[in-house]
Amino acid sequence: MGMTITEKILARHAGKKTVSPGDNVWVDVDVLMTHDVCGPGTIEIFKREFGRDARVWDREKVVIIPDHYIFTEDIYARRNIDILREFVIEQGIKHFYDVGSPEYKGVCHVALSEEGHTRPGEVLFGTDSHTCTAGAFGEFATGIGNTDAAFIMGTGMLWVKVPPTVKFIFNGEMPAYLMAKDLILHIIGDIGVDGATYKAMEFEGEGISMLSVEERMTLCNMAIEAGGKSGIIAADDKTLAFVKQRSKKGFEVVYGDDDAGYESVRVYNLQDLEPVVAKPHSPDNKALVSEVKGTKIDRCYIGSCTGGKLTDFRAAAMILRKNHVKIETYIVPATTEVEKRLKEEMINGDSLYTIFEKAGAKISDNASCAACLGGPPDTFGRLTGDEVCISTTNRNFPGRMGSKQSQVYLASPLTAAASAIRGEITDPRDLEE
Repeated sequence: MGMTITEKILARHAGKKTVSPGDNVWVDVDVLMTHDVCGPGTIEIFKREFGRDARVWDREKVVIIPDHYIFTEDIYARRNIDILREFVIEQGIKHFYDVGSPEYKGVCHVALSEEGHTRPGEVLFGTDSHTCTAGAFGEFATGIGNTDAAFIMGTGMLWVKVPPTVKFIFNGEMPAYLMAKDLILHIIGDIGVDGATYKAMEFEGEGISMLSVEERMTLCNMAIEAGGKSGIIAADDKTLAFVKQRSKKGFEVVYGDDDAGYESVRVYNLQDLEPVVAKPHSPDNKALVSEVKGTKIDRCYIGSCTGGKLTDFRAAAMILRKNHVKIETYIVPATTEVEKRLKEEMINGDSLYTIFEKAGAKISDNASCAACLGGPPDTFGRLTGDEVCISTTNRNFPGRMGSKQSQVYLASPLTAAASAIRGEITDPRDLEE
């Protein structure tokens, strides 16, 4: 029997001809990413275990991206940034995207790809559960804890159990009213938040091929919400064009074998799917928008690594142009590159930024995670009471976006924008162009 993409990548990085699900192997690491929340803890463990004078295994393979709690006056959050700065100077880390500097980029999972750190066939670990986003580039990418990250810092290796692979095939053409967020919410609603626990989720089919690279990132991003170890999509011409434009480092594309074994295969026909939301308080609490439309909401939030990319804002702008929001609507670009493009990209003579401004939305001056993870009290867009929010983020557990009394509906940018106009959950198909 052949191997899946994931198995092939892990085999190559373990120096083995073949591996099978359940095998435990040492793999060489191509990229280690950490940020302001987990970076300080990782650094402390690294120094405790390897020595105060220890050096990282490869200063060009460690990527540090502050993005979570950064635009705040919170003294503890600010101290975390200082710890990162001190470590970067001490170690001579090459890739540090410091907040407040020209190098600052924004949300790590989007910045990694923009800055050329995601490449087909590689192994990428990050101290954040949504590191699986990078699987959209045909690589093995997954989140780890501080201890594992510290071990990688010192050795460049990690002990990994090879996951089984579950495949999701999307056939047909993508309807204009659907986005990748709808597809992944359908999957999570079908299999549950533990349905893919410690499994590689592989996405393929005509529908996947038609998706932009950023939409593929959305799919892989939320693999963890189904319990997945990783999400992955085989590289194609779109992937290669994206990567080669941003990275000068060589890479070797890996494809699965035709006779590879999969634990399960699910097939979806895109024409049969409808816009969906995940109701409070779990990403698998799926409902068709048609079933919950009319539900009153107080706020709309469009941002995060899941829903704050340029593709997401293009979709939202197409809905919001020539309309005005009825509720508080927050626009938070994931990265400084996205922030810049909002002012450059035009629709019928207006920039995306202008469209949001005319619609009455509140636009963040700073690209970051902002309220996706709640944050300190002065975090932009944070929920503070019993608000009902529709959001393009990835999680809706109690307190995830701030107040534990709030309620969050997860949705695509199309559905979120349509709902902002009416102040109630709205199917984007119900709005006239």
